[in-house]
Amino acid sequence: MSNLRPEIEASWRRCEVIGVSSGDDDLPYTPDVDRDSRLRRAADPVIDNLVLHLLDAPATILLADSAAQIVDRRAGNAGLRARLDRAYVAPGFRYAEEDTGTNGIGTALEERRPFQVSGGEHYREALQSLACVGVPIIHPITRTVEGILDITSNLSDSNALMGALAKSAVREIQSRLYAESSDREQRLLQSFLQASRRGSSAVVSLNQDVIMTTPMAAQIIDTSDQALLWDWACRMLAGRDEFIGEVRLADNVTVSATARRVGDSRSPAGIVIEMRQHLRDTKKSSAHQLASASSVEKRAETVKIPGRSLSTKRLQTELERLASIDAPVLVTGEPGVGKFFAASALHRMQDADGRFTVFDAATASVDPDAWIAGLVNWNKVDGALIIRHLDLLPEKLVPNVCAVLSEAVDHRAQIIATAGEAIRQGPAGRLCDHFMRRIEIDPLRLRSEDIADISVALLRKHSPDRNGLRLQPAALQLLVARDWPGNVRELESVLASSLLRAMGSDIGVQHLPDGYRDGDLRRRNASTSLELAERDALLKALVETDGNKLLAAQRLGVARSTLYRKMRALGIDGSRFLPQ
Repeated sequence: MSNLRPEIEASWRRCEVIGVSSGDDDLPYTPDVDRDSRLRRAADPVIDNLVLHLLDAPATILLADSAAQIVDRRAGNAGLRARLDRAYVAPGFRYAEEDTGTNGIGTALEERRPFQVSGGEHYREALQSLACVGVPIIHPITRTVEGILDITSNLSDSNALMGALAKSAVREIQSRLYAESSDREQRLLQSFLQASRRGSSAVVSLNQDVIMTTPMAAQIIDTSDQALLWDWACRMLAGRDEFIGEVRLADNVTVSATARRVGDSRSPAGIVIEMRQHLRDTKKSSAHQLASASSVEKRAETVKIPGRSLSTKRLQTELERLASIDAPVLVTGEPGVGKFFAASALHRMQDADGRFTVFDAATASVDPDAWIAGLVNWNKVDGALIIRHLDLLPEKLVPNVCAVLSEAVDHRAQIIATAGEAIRQGPAGRLCDHFMRRIEIDPLRLRSEDIADISVALLRKHSPDRNGLRLQPAALQLLVARDWPGNVRELESVLASSLLRAMGSDIGVQHLPDGYRDGDLRRRNASTSLELAERDALLKALVETDGNKLLAAQRLGVARSTLYRKMRALGIDGSRFLPQ
């Protein structure tokens, strides 16, 4: 590695940290490429002209999208094309640096500048007989990377003109992007200026690529609010040009907002939102100002569950209420929704400095006698007892746990348990009778508003020394648009993996793991927000009826055949719900 150019050496080090293979194993491939994207519309005419000059030349033109997936390959003689096929340099294959190592496409995308890679500088062995230069195509208005134009040749045929030719073509593509976008963005800018001059409201003007804020708006919104404001406005503007209502921002800020569509519903230029912050009395009520206010109430106010959805607000309120009640609490929900996190939060509200003992029923079958002996000898003086995965408790241990719970209730001991939603149907179902207080946590797909705030908390957890680390708006939009069958646990895994790829920088789309970079954002577009509302309604009905399609259809007032058709049309995976 010592003989490599410094910029190549830096790229190789990134590849080694991530663990990129130098072979051809598991090269990411997606057969379907977008042939009608904004990038293709701008680039195709330029490439058509370029091909006329390179038709039989020993060089090939490659176009990759913002995820480094090759979407087009043109020109080049037969020998070069055959060599590229053997190396899988073809449409559908992705050449992001974390997948394929140092190369002209992926490293240009990572560095966000023109990048040349020759011969042995390629990290992947199959590419080391080639030379290539990749130039990022940067949108002139949004400043986001739309894709990469790459010119590749055999190593023996490379020359300095490749870079100059690629840069010239990219300048022309960027001019076409500007021409296509300028009218749309200028209409959005004009509407923003008009709203800004009207009064003292905080004004935000945005679409999926651009956000403009007045100084007043910049004081009350943060990066996590951008995707949420866009999502809220799209849903509220379904079938209308204006909507007035309330929206919750980060840090428990609620604003009255007027959202207006800019342009027609078929081709909206964006949305303008005028906001007025609620004037709330920040002082404590007289009851809380009294010296007699309990320490539990004070602690409960300082323990916050991340999120801004109504579901999370209800959870916060329930936890605060239960913190002052001496009764066992059962927390239920789907796997990965954060049951243990909620149980720990409840304990901190009850006793901030106290300890708690955790028993995991999922491990009880390994050594049942030792597990139950430890539970029976649990020292109640040492603090609370949290029993995880109560629904997975072996049937033969149920009577023993019943006895422990009964004794603990008599001694007013603090007990919190977590369990899956189906606990009633399992052998541990009768344990539910020992819990007079219960909390159910909604799945993440029904509270997408929380994803921005949960992501902030998870990034702080996994990178405590980098408090300013954040998700870029485009990456956050992709995460908000997903269903998250694995709930918060899946989100945490994605963010932890993305942190490794980001290497200390803010997390962008290119840092998300494979399978999370190409989420269907069409349902977040203002023109399809009615589909979004339908999708959320279908998911909610399916969850509330435990996946019973007939009951869900009846609740929605539609035939079951209509429900199935809507599920297919809206991309809802029927296998996640038990067929009835």
